[in-house]
Amino acid sequence: MTIEPRDELVEHLGAMRAFAMSLTRNSALADDMVQDALVKAWTKIESFEPGTNMRAWLFTIVRNTYYSHHRKARREVADVDGVMSEAVAQKPDHDGRLQMRDFNTAFDKLNDEQREALVLVGAAGFSYEEAAETCGVAVGTIKSRVNRARARLAELMSIDEDDAIEMTDSVTAGIVAAQKNVA
Repeated sequence: MTIEPRDELVEHLGAMRAFAMSLTRNSALADDMVQDALVKAWTKIESFEPGTNMRAWLFTIVRNTYYSHHRKARREVADVDGVMSEAVAQKPDHDGRLQMRDFNTAFDKLNDEQREALVLVGAAGFSYEEAAETCGVAVGTIKSRVNRARARLAELMSIDEDDAIEMTDSVTAGIVAAQKNVA
């Protein structure tokens, strides 16, 4: 029994949203991008070659949608005087959320190509070959981007090879350690 390509689209929605979210860092924009990508995929389904990797094809559409949006957004001017950004406040995070925030901050500092390669290979589970196909580059280029992205993340987060990555922030760890010494 063969699955119709349009029926197979549904199987990849979660992965498409996760990929879009990693690119945009904004759930509403990620949802819009996935919707746009699905409309494009649905209307251009005849260009999909049965027997090839549907997920890679869909991720390519999401990626191209992101870059189109990114180019458009660069031409827009928003919050020039910083009034909106100064008004934004966030309640302090706790435990692993601080490390996740540090990771996200460092991750956002990677260039688009490195971030994209790291998400495809590290988070989405693509092989280097599938990631290279999705991005339209050589396998060696993907390997290089992933390697440089990982090294840059380690540098930005001040992580050495010998360091353990803790899920609790140092303040909480210090408080817990102090409590153990008292007891």
